[in-house]
This record gives sequence, C-alpha cells and structure tokens, in this order.
Amino acid sequence: MRFFFSTLILTVGFLAARADEPTAEPALAGVPPLLGAALLHHAVDVDHWAFTQTTVTKNGKGKIKEQAVVRYDPSQHYDVQWTPLSIDGQPATAAQIKEYRRDHARDSDKRRTLGELLNFRAATVAEETPSAVIYEVPLSKDDNQRLPPEKFRVTVRVNKERRVFEQIAVRVREAMRVKLVAKIKSGGAVLDFASVDPKYSPPVTTIQAGGTASVFFVTVGGAYDLTRTDFKRVTPYNDRFRVKLGPLKTIDF
Repeated sequence: MRFFFSTLILTVGFLAARADEPTAEPALAGVPPLLGAALLHHAVDVDHWAFTQTTVTKNGKGKIKEQAVVRYDPSQHYDVQWTPLSIDGQPATAAQIKEYRRDHARDSDKRRTLGELLNFRAATVAEETPSAVIYEVPLSKDDNQRLPPEKFRVTVRVNKERRVFEQIAVRVREAMRVKLVAKIKSGGAVLDFASVDPKYSPPVTTIQAGGTASVFFVTVGGAYDLTRTDFKRVTPYNDRFRVKLGPLKTIDF
C-alpha cells in the first residue's frame, strides 16, 4: 500500500535560499496577484513553525494499520528536526527514531513533489465566493511520470481579505495505472490551513487522503489522516536564509 499512498498523498511547499540571491518577487511574475500573495505570505512563515504531527493510516474497512506521533522543530539541526514520540501507541525507541529520520530523509530527497509540478502562472479562476477565490492550477507535462496532468485536478482556495491559503485539494480525474500492477480507481488529498496566530499566515493543520485501487484484479483501499497541533513559533536553524520560490517542498507529509 505504500506506493498507493505515495501517489495519492501529494505535496507542495517552498525552499529557502541564500541571502545574497534574488528575493521571491521575480518568481511570482505572471502568477495571478491574489494567488501570488498567498504563495509569498506562506513562504515567509512556513519555516517558523514547530508542531506535533499525528498520522493515522487505515485500511479499506476503516481499521487502523499504523499510527505515529512526531514532533517537528525547524530550529534544530536538519538531521534531528523530526522526532517520533510514539509509534502505534507505544513510546518510540531509539531504533525507531533513527529509522524514521533515515526514511524521511530518503523519501524527501527522491520524491518529486506536487509543488515542483504545479504551473502557478497558468492558474485560472474556477470559482469565486464573497470571501474566497478557488483557482485550478494545472500540472506540468515536462518529465512528469508520477502525476499525469490529464489524470489529476488541483484546486487552491485563497482567502480574499487575508490573501492566504485556506485549502489545497487534489483529485483523481479518472482511473490510472501505477507500476503496472495497480490501477487507481478514485482518490485524492485535501490540505486544510487554519490560523494559529492572526499575525501570521495559517499553516497546514490537517491533511486527509484516501482512495481505491485494484491490485491484480483485487480491489483495495485505505485512508490517511494527518493532524498538526501544539504549534510554536521558532527561529529556523539557518535564519541566514531568505525566502525564494524555488522547488516547492516544505509542505510535506
């Protein structure tokens, strides 16, 4: 099931850059102004939040398969920013902490994220309400084998008044085959943002993902729920960095 969720559970984010490199504004050229403002506001604040993250993975019948509680602290050295507190209800052992950090670093390095594939300059307004604008943001076709643009639809909801993200949603448009042995029939992921301090842009607080697939003609399914709590404002480990909109990676799960 790991490859099933790695396809359904998608990511978007931001990368800091050296202080002597250009600021974020040139990277926003051509992006709809409201969407660009939300991107910039999020980029400024994203690396300043420590939080406790709880993830629960369930099978197609709703039974819990895995549960992990992890503390993230960007003020610590990169190698120890993620610290498991408990695994499946039991305190995390030293070996589990080491394994989690190793796997997290490996997966983060090799994964091409949703953010790297999104073409914000080509975003169009899909819907507008009195308080928000919902953009449809297309996926790039270039070197994109994991998330074919014709198979996925991405929408981003931005609050008009605060000019910040409210939600990012990814949906499978139609059935698609993965790694020859599985066919994803339906699914998607929803990232919700909520304010933890009105002075700053809201971080991601919940992520819900799920779907169904057929593996060797057997239907399987599952769900993935992530919740972030206990937010604390911190100074990033390397605060010499300044925001630049580059490969979009830091909203990760």
